[in-house]
Amino acid sequence: MFLRNRIRSALGVVLVAALAAVLSACGSGGASTSGGATLKWASSYFPTHWDPVVSGSGAQFRELALVYASLTRTDDQGRAVPDLAQSWDYNSTGDQVTFHIRPGLKFSDGEPVDAAAVKAAIDRAKSQKNSALFGDLTSIKSVTANGLDAVVQLTQVDHQIPQLLGERVLQIASPKAAQDPAKLDQAPIGAGPFVVTQLIPGTKVVLKKNPDYWDAKNIHIDNVELTSAPDASAVVSSLQTGVYNFADIPPSQADAAKKAGLDVFVQPGFNASNISLNINKAPFNNDKVVDAVRYATNRQEFVDKLTFGYGSATDQPFPEGYVAYDPESKNRYPYDPAKSRQLLAEAGYKPGDIKLDLVIPTADPAAEIVQSQLAAVGITVDIKVNKNWATPFFAKDLTFSLYGTTGRDSALQTLTAHFGPNGPLNLSTPYEPAGFEDAAAKVRQTPLDAPDYPQVLQAATRVGLQSKALVFTYSQPNLVAKSKSISDLPKNPAHIDWTGVTIGGR
Repeated sequence: MFLRNRIRSALGVVLVAALAAVLSACGSGGASTSGGATLKWASSYFPTHWDPVVSGSGAQFRELALVYASLTRTDDQGRAVPDLAQSWDYNSTGDQVTFHIRPGLKFSDGEPVDAAAVKAAIDRAKSQKNSALFGDLTSIKSVTANGLDAVVQLTQVDHQIPQLLGERVLQIASPKAAQDPAKLDQAPIGAGPFVVTQLIPGTKVVLKKNPDYWDAKNIHIDNVELTSAPDASAVVSSLQTGVYNFADIPPSQADAAKKAGLDVFVQPGFNASNISLNINKAPFNNDKVVDAVRYATNRQEFVDKLTFGYGSATDQPFPEGYVAYDPESKNRYPYDPAKSRQLLAEAGYKPGDIKLDLVIPTADPAAEIVQSQLAAVGITVDIKVNKNWATPFFAKDLTFSLYGTTGRDSALQTLTAHFGPNGPLNLSTPYEPAGFEDAAAKVRQTPLDAPDYPQVLQAATRVGLQSKALVFTYSQPNLVAKSKSISDLPKNPAHIDWTGVTIGGR
């Protein structure tokens, strides 16, 4: 998901807050006009699409998980654990995995949750014209439905599949509803913990608890009102007055939220930001220029100016301490502007010779930091805001840009997205670092519970970091401000899990 700032007029903020106040409960305790405990969530990532096949990227999967369940989900250690599938097993060669679906489940339209529904979801994700997920499913050859057993045939040995087919990649919709994807996109039907009762596109969605959810006994929230968040500066005051009781916040608002007596929930994640370079275009087709950018990057400045104490510097697509983070690769290119200037001179460039356009989707202080740091070594950067930024980035048309990701449940998927020859986050497609495909294959061939799995995974990270296409900068967790009436949430990396969460002691 690219970094973005939502900017709205003061009048818009007032109108949205007023509308939400009318529709919301009275006060911050979580009571609702329809009765029961109500979650009033102001989301900075309000879904544009509610078809999980189309909305399969960015942070919106967290909101879609209100409606949709998946074969697996992620626990507080980032491991795949049962969701709709109560268990799974591989064949002896590792190129087939069978998911065993829980018996007696149904979607909110009454259709059965069975292997046929799983097959339909995977087939649609692989083939639907506007699917955002087809690139994540290349290891899947076919799916055979046998009652409650979904047998997934693979194109290669791949032990990442249970990790892959979780909330981020395979939220499963009713196959009957998915026959009309355009309708599903605005009238979602799933088998998750909540059911949509009203949806105002781009603005608000109202949901109620799904009594048929497989783990309904551990869902203690009766109603959800999900609203597109107003300007960040208005969120804390809206939480104080009870317009919302739960809201995504940027790090800049965390201190204000604490001073207002709110809880700030620090949700761990796989987030990482980077400077993306296209080595197929000058001047980055010169290795010395690439290295000059690496040495010109002061990661700590990003942390100090953007994360307000919540982030950390990283030179990898993961935060330090995550299983895929490679300690051997730490600080390979330390901040050294003198060395950067020397490399540019060796490449034949004098100060001011290199002039770059830095294209971003919205105004972003990270771009100004990059502009300043590169100016210090003699590279001129002109920041250009283009609301259609995503098109040239994914078309690999840009020379230079910024990107930030929320990561994937499968660490290998994160690596291939960044470093693989067809990786969506690799601006230099079809370039890939030498040996990466072999290192990735070895990860797939290693069971997740094998003793050497962390070492094999970190070795793949090490090879990927030979890439000249990415310069990683910093990582930060997801932050949520909430009323104290809402109990603590499970700290599942990158996911918001409502299991066991209560509001107002209910």
